[in-house]
Amino acid sequence: MVNDRILVVDDEETIREIVASMLGGAHFQTRQAASGIEALAILESGEDFDLVLSDLMMAEMDGIALLERAKERYPDMPIVMVTAVHDIQVALQALRNGAYDYLLKPFEREQLLATVRRALENRRLKRENDAYRTNLEALVAARTQQWKTALSEIEKSYDILLEALGDALDLKDNETEFHSRRVTAFTIAIASKMGLPKEEIKVIARGAFLHDIGKIAIPDEILNKPGKLTADEMAIMREHAYSGYKMLSKIPFLAQAAEIVHAHQERYDGTGYPSGLKGDQIPLGARIFSIADTLDAMTMDRPYRPAQSFDAARKEIELWSGRQFDPQIVKVFLEMPDNIWEDLRRDISGPNPSSPKV
Repeated sequence: MVNDRILVVDDEETIREIVASMLGGAHFQTRQAASGIEALAILESGEDFDLVLSDLMMAEMDGIALLERAKERYPDMPIVMVTAVHDIQVALQALRNGAYDYLLKPFEREQLLATVRRALENRRLKRENDAYRTNLEALVAARTQQWKTALSEIEKSYDILLEALGDALDLKDNETEFHSRRVTAFTIAIASKMGLPKEEIKVIARGAFLHDIGKIAIPDEILNKPGKLTADEMAIMREHAYSGYKMLSKIPFLAQAAEIVHAHQERYDGTGYPSGLKGDQIPLGARIFSIADTLDAMTMDRPYRPAQSFDAARKEIELWSGRQFDPQIVKVFLEMPDNIWEDLRRDISGPNPSSPKV
């Protein structure tokens, strides 16, 4: 049973009745309008129509004007134009303005029904396509969210594993308990002050936390030697930057962090190792880390010297600006109050760390 509703618009009542009769005989529901203005009023009243069949030449508001107004408000409703003017230009103008098709008077019943059915079928297919696209977009959005959630869980698992590795390294190196955690917190604080994006800070933090991971490959007798290292021992110790890079670069998730690990001993003036990188050649994360690492190293006790104050560390870092450290990052660091570092260290190392007076 056909339930499609069609609005028939023509300023000649006889024609409206004939068209409505033809459509009614094919089980279409119809309503009539004697002008474009009346048709718009009916449409705006809230009645639903599946198609509009309108004459082109009408008083007050012609079919083209009705077409333009109706398409603005009801873009998905097909409109078929009817004209007695055997001028293809009029029909083409109607099509350009959004009409689905046109009929030339006089037309046969079957011609009318065929055109109406094509228009309604086209509308049905468009609606199905829109519904399919909407459902597909919703499915893609849901799957994307599932993927993001899964990826986030994987990242959390990685970070837990990396945290365990960092803690294991701190335990292996007797001088640096909690060092990885502190220097990571300091690095994050500086990067945040610089206004870096959250995702970039996350990568930099991983690089900072794992900066010394290559020391796992260093023999304990060298790593924990109480005295000064020999030239050969120092050469072996310096391999830790490249060793850490090789370990991490095999993991796609840590590829960017691996670059920071590889460059964490480089110096701004090019005198560092292992590659002698200079200035902006050094990854940004490694340049930030360099300041955080020096800050932590100077303000914690070592077997060969007591901890120094934050003020002394700040002056030393300022002194080496442009040589060991990136001067722009040093400028940001110097703007940060000392209590930030004290609070971060207390949170990580506990209430009684071997810390100097500020």
